[in-house]
Amino acid sequence: MEEKKFDPYQFIGFILIALILTWMLYRNGPAEAEAGSQSTVTEQPVSQPNNAAVSAVENDSLVRQQKVAAYGDLGSLFSATGQSPVRFETEQMKGELNPQGGQLSQLILTAYENYEEQPLPLINEGNTDLNIQLKTLDGRVLNTRDMFFSPTVRDGAEALQVEMKAALNPQQYISFLYSFPKKGHMFSFSVKTVGMSSLLNTSLSPELFWETAVFRNSRSIDYENRYTEFTFGYEDDRVDYLSLSGKDEETRQDLRWISYRQHFFSAILIPEQPIKEATLTSADLTGEVTLNERYTKSFTTRYALNSGGELNTNLKFYYGPTDYKALKALAGDLEASIPMGWGIFGWINRVIFLPLFEFLSSFLSYGIAIIVMTIIVRLAMSPVTYKSYVSQIKMKVLRPDIEVINNKYKDDAVKRQQETMSLYSRAGANPMSGCVPALLQLPVFYALFSFFPVAFVLRDKSFLWADDLSSYDSVLDLGFSIPFYGDHVSLFPILASVAIFFYTRMTTGQQPMPQQPGMPNMKIIIYLMPLMMLFFFNNYASGLSLYYFISNLLTIFLMLVIKNYIIDDTKIHAKIEENKKKPKKAGGFSARLQKAMEEAEKQKNARNS
Repeated sequence: MEEKKFDPYQFIGFILIALILTWMLYRNGPAEAEAGSQSTVTEQPVSQPNNAAVSAVENDSLVRQQKVAAYGDLGSLFSATGQSPVRFETEQMKGELNPQGGQLSQLILTAYENYEEQPLPLINEGNTDLNIQLKTLDGRVLNTRDMFFSPTVRDGAEALQVEMKAALNPQQYISFLYSFPKKGHMFSFSVKTVGMSSLLNTSLSPELFWETAVFRNSRSIDYENRYTEFTFGYEDDRVDYLSLSGKDEETRQDLRWISYRQHFFSAILIPEQPIKEATLTSADLTGEVTLNERYTKSFTTRYALNSGGELNTNLKFYYGPTDYKALKALAGDLEASIPMGWGIFGWINRVIFLPLFEFLSSFLSYGIAIIVMTIIVRLAMSPVTYKSYVSQIKMKVLRPDIEVINNKYKDDAVKRQQETMSLYSRAGANPMSGCVPALLQLPVFYALFSFFPVAFVLRDKSFLWADDLSSYDSVLDLGFSIPFYGDHVSLFPILASVAIFFYTRMTTGQQPMPQQPGMPNMKIIIYLMPLMMLFFFNNYASGLSLYYFISNLLTIFLMLVIKNYIIDDTKIHAKIEENKKKPKKAGGFSARLQKAMEEAEKQKNARNS
């Protein structure tokens, strides 16, 4: 699996957890398109205003008449058949096939609703276009979107089949065959031509165009847009994606599947054979004022179809939830389209957190399942918390000795460092021992930061005052927008920020905060972390903020238990004093470091003499 780059907003999130959470948040945040770099999508089929409906119909009729006249002997392909749209419904979806273009003009997932509590459409109001472009021997270009098809419906026990046929005569026609299973979100789509090879230029391959303007389905369009992405699988097992912001276009080879991921819902194209080469385009639509925040992005795929005379191509489409378990159950590696995290972080989510959360949520409410999973994670990490806290106690005990050394050798940095290292060695303390446990926790924190925003099971699940654990938990609408904060107040981020504040008070009180000339006050920087949490998480999934709130509460509780019932400060102090009296030979890295400093001091003395 391959991803092209680290998104800076995820690095911000890393610093909020352990001084690197800021980077993670920056990766996921929306980036402003550069001036002039994002073009207006003039070809997006957005619904017409009501007052233009009559003129639109008249213009459409005139265009059809012109096309019929222009295509001459092929004009019957573009003549209205008088057929009505074919409406169908399965257990998971209902839709409509339009005679003009022979394509889906509506596809609604009946089990879900959008943020306006309306049935959730993936295809509607002309937001999707599936077009096959054919070239004739005399240089004409035929687009199936302009043709009129006659439907034939066959309702079977397992699937509903609809054949859409645009015919010159009974022996010459273009056929679209749809097969919608009664259960599931995947259907098949076949394209073939019969008797058309004498008219088509077989040296120029037909081309398929698949274009979608993605509907906004969540309350926060910015948050939803961070996880709306053009993803594709290529070669044997590799996965890549187009840019999250602005406009991006690439030409890629050997594509196994193409996913228009709409955060919690996806439209995925799976060809029967890998696509040799395709042009892929993604454009951010959130800045388009004329679209009134109805769409997040537009995605376009264009590639040549294999044709040895007559066209015969088989595809499959998945229109359904971006749910890891559901996609994993399908053939191929479609679940790889979900950003579970790269490297070890994705492995932790797939192997540990997904099965654990699925198990807990099978008998607990989703909010309680998050709390219980947080408790399990914190208890599993408690030995690391213990070692970190012991290191802080040791450094606190050694603080007076360090200050004596600093004052005694304030004009000799090398000697000061030598004496400091010698003190650490004799006392059995390591200034890095407090950092190492924190670093060991980073994979867990980052994995969970990636897990909650893409956990489909949290969508529309309520807990306490949060109506939807996959969205923000607004308790107050401000009526105006604050830069970087939003137009509402979420409560879980406030609680998490308060918990982080008290945690930083506890941890910074255990160790010195040296102030170097020209350097900012470290305590001020650390106290900024709760404020950063408050701002950056105000628009994030409330399930993520709930996790951080409970996690920090448990960390505070564990540190209090360790301090008051497990660690004896007096014994630690006595042990350190005893160790300081015993000569201890430095070994390993400490010995090499001390030797290097001694060599540096000798060279310095030699230069001065």
